[in-house]
Amino acid sequence: MTGSEAAPSFRLAYVPGATPAKWVRIWNERLPDVPLTLVPVPAAEAAEVLRSEGADAALLRLPVDRTTFSAIPLYTETTVVVLPKEHLATAVDEVSAEDIADDVVFHPLDDVLGWDELPGRPALERPATTADAIELVAAGVGLLVVPQSLARLHHRRDLTYRPLVDAPQSSVALSWPEDATTDLVEDFIGIVRGRTVNSTRGRTAATAQPERGRPDADRARRKPGPGNTSGKKTKKTGGGSGGSGGSRGGRRGRPRQR
Repeated sequence: MTGSEAAPSFRLAYVPGATPAKWVRIWNERLPDVPLTLVPVPAAEAAEVLRSEGADAALLRLPVDRTTFSAIPLYTETTVVVLPKEHLATAVDEVSAEDIADDVVFHPLDDVLGWDELPGRPALERPATTADAIELVAAGVGLLVVPQSLARLHHRRDLTYRPLVDAPQSSVALSWPEDATTDLVEDFIGIVRGRTVNSTRGRTAATAQPERGRPDADRARRKPGPGNTSGKKTKKTGGGSGGSGGSRGGRRGRPRQR
């Protein structure tokens, strides 16, 4: 280093199934001078990548340690069962655990659903990855239950999927270290939340002051003329075509109230 500061950049980690493309496109339009680097990470390693400063923020799967990380939940996925196209369950629009009770259901080591009890019959061994489990499903050995985005990610022509009712679901969130909410992180939060390019964010007291001072300015514009030095609005008295409108004349023209 020669004392000059490094050019700004932003690193966004994302887990399999997360789709940051739309937000990256908006980032490139709004901040063309700040490159955004995508960092693909396994779901189980996303939090550690943030902790070790391998990324500025991440699209990851909940839960996340809220004592260490901030998180904005983005969406919850439909859970589906991946099965061969000739499977009997393809005849229905939704599948229940009872429909696949006699099938082997794989539980890969990188599972993201956190089952209390997996449906179907357990396999003799757990596949190392979701990709390995997909290969076994294609071979007709069993079925696989995953978030819908992972079923799409590992799409094959000989496989399909159906929603699985009463199954745990996976939620995707934008997360970043609690003590590292930088301006660039705030910029990405704004994009994810749909703020327009002109939206205000993090307004300081100094910039907000003119708005708070606006009623005083309005009163200054309504400053009374030379004939009303008290600053109070003159009451309209009298009936219409009377004299000059002085207060005594107004009292003469008003009928006495009992």
